Amino acid sequence: MKRIAIFASGSGTNAQNIIEYFQNHHEIDVTLVLSNKKDAYVLERASRFNVPTRTFTREEFYQSESVLETLRQHKIDFIVLAGFLWLIPTYLLQVYTGRMINIHPALLPKYGGKGMYGKYVHEAVLANGEKESGISIHFVNEEYDKGDIIFQARCPVENEDTPESLARRIHKLEYEHFPKVIEQVISGIG
Repeated sequence: MKRIAIFASGSGTNAQNIIEYFQNHHEIDVTLVLSNKKDAYVLERASRFNVPTRTFTREEFYQSESVLETLRQHKIDFIVLAGFLWLIPTYLLQVYTGRMINIHPALLPKYGGKGMYGKYVHEAVLANGEKESGISIHFVNEEYDKGDIIFQARCPVENEDTPESLARRIHKLEYEHFPKVIEQVISGIG
């Protein structure tokens, strides 16, 4: 059984979708949800599915290895970032090289990097008059949104789109593809 930890900072809709997808999977299990925010709704979502949770501070994340110790205690094989907004420290990248992926609500390499998340991405896509947007699923490295791209899915940007209407279409792509891509990547690494 491969064991996943999900890192999330917000409401956790993608995390819940991933938990539900793997709920009765015979090879993959969502074992832990971690957040840098004590009031993140993702923690409530995880508890509804009896998935253990842990929160941590900036100091714990960057100035100690307590998060890594938690991952080791839970025997985590793979990390999924689902709306997690902090840059991953080197000590975690070294241990989970090739076993940590993120989802981004745009077609990278455009509209990525620090500060490019959620509505800010969609506002930028619309402001620049893009004709399409989408999602990018990529490996995590030392820089925001710069890891090797694993998968992209596209959708049109409509003339009447608002950041909210575009976000709804992007979320549909995320829910449809993210769990399947996670499954493929984990199956591919044995």
